Amino acid sequence: MFHVKRANAGGLEGVWRGSGRGLDAAGARLARAGGVLALVWLAACSAPEDAAGKTAAAAPDTAAAPTPPAPPAPAPAKVEFTDNEAKTVKAGEAKREFAYSWPEEVSAIPALAARFTAERDRQLAEQKADWQGSLKEFADSDCFGCINREAQTNWDVVANLPRFLSLSQAFYAYTGGAHGNSGSAGLVWDREAGKALEPEDFFTSAKAMQDVLGPRWCKALAEARRAKMGGDAPVDDGTFPCPPIEDLTVLLGSKGKTAFDRIGLIADPYVAGSYAEGQYEVTIPVTPAVLAAVKPEYKAAFALGK
Repeated sequence: MFHVKRANAGGLEGVWRGSGRGLDAAGARLARAGGVLALVWLAACSAPEDAAGKTAAAAPDTAAAPTPPAPPAPAPAKVEFTDNEAKTVKAGEAKREFAYSWPEEVSAIPALAARFTAERDRQLAEQKADWQGSLKEFADSDCFGCINREAQTNWDVVANLPRFLSLSQAFYAYTGGAHGNSGSAGLVWDREAGKALEPEDFFTSAKAMQDVLGPRWCKALAEARRAKMGGDAPVDDGTFPCPPIEDLTVLLGSKGKTAFDRIGLIADPYVAGSYAEGQYEVTIPVTPAVLAAVKPEYKAAFALGK
């Protein structure tokens, strides 16, 4: 900080007084003016930091507060939806059970998740309506099998490729009777086109699929039935002949995880055998013959399997 020496009062007044009495009043005025000038001089010589501090203190802070970053979007998660009810009837407690699930890979695709949500809501509404009808119809009955209802649907990933997400569906439904029914389905989501495809849509025709997959399917099915029923059991007694490919669930799989290189074929109960035999599943690698049956626009998504 600068230090200013104040003017010597005696020296200054002595100069003016030595000039005579007529100048005394003017000298007094000049003395007062000198005092004002001294104050101005002191203010001008104040330290810059003092002035800046005073200015900063006086000026309002007009800078806007920084906008906080938006929270990250929640990561896609697996969906496991359930909706169950129970009601007391004459025979005891009647139940309605409903479950529908899909993996996080589906949740990451809003359009596909919306499709499954709509399907789930439709099935749930149908089950509720059916259950309410059975409660009225069999209110005085001891037949729980006539009233109880159950439905389960589960989607799983078969192959997750850059463009395509291949999925399998397993479902079970009980709507009365001795036992429920189970089954399967396949679906492939095309991320590039933004739409769902049936696995069969990748091939030129049903006949082409039958020609390249049918012989290997029937051979593998016969082996699987012998293994399940015993080596001496007939594998084709006329009741359940080898079903055609169009009666099966077709799944597109990938062992190498870069392209579709194997085909899954599933025969649900009653398709290739009795209910007690359950489901038969066979996997066939993609061969040059299979690749030749693929539509030209999808050939790049396939590779030879091992």
